Amino acid sequence: MAPREYGQFCGLARAMEMVGERWTMLVIRNLLTGAQRYTDLRNGLPAIPTNILSARLKQLEEAALVTRHALPYPDRAVVYELTDYGRDLEPALIALGRWGARTLTEPRPGELVTAESVAMSFRTAFRAQAARGVTAGYEIRLGDFTFRLQVSDGELEVGIGPHPAPDLVIERLSGHPVRELMGGGKTPDELLRDGSLRAEGDPVLLGRFAEMFRF
Repeated sequence: MAPREYGQFCGLARAMEMVGERWTMLVIRNLLTGAQRYTDLRNGLPAIPTNILSARLKQLEEAALVTRHALPYPDRAVVYELTDYGRDLEPALIALGRWGARTLTEPRPGELVTAESVAMSFRTAFRAQAARGVTAGYEIRLGDFTFRLQVSDGELEVGIGPHPAPDLVIERLSGHPVRELMGGGKTPDELLRDGSLRAEGDPVLLGRFAEMFRF
């Protein structure tokens, strides 16, 4: 299906022609975590119809936002990956996510929390100014999900899975301590005292985390 054309010579109109279709921005959001197979994308977007996912991937390839290639032996899987042009959308996605997060309280009935949606929350909550001069690796364990966050002098890389050499491991033991920490509802000391959170590594970095990741 050809994307809609708005008939206006405008950068925003042209952008919406490429990424304005339903589900497109969430496909891009998921690919921000790295290359994914079709099945990975399908699992990360469980409500998307398969024909729509296939159509969106085709449109993104035609727009040079996504590329498809086969992994080397022994994997031989076909994966989809953002091009540099596609990755240029990251600041726009972060701005939209930060704007939309103003309305978030608790998940609505039927809404799922996915690894990719949590990874996006770290991107939207990140405060680059507070991270100037900081270099630190975090491993965040949230039940079934584990994330690696690498802060490098005001820049952030987010991935799904363990960090190869974390300076601090933050593990949820009960409740939603990381959300409370990022939202300012509780201090690091309060969360450690109430037993909802465990931290292993440089203790100073827990306070820095609360400063750098703030809704």
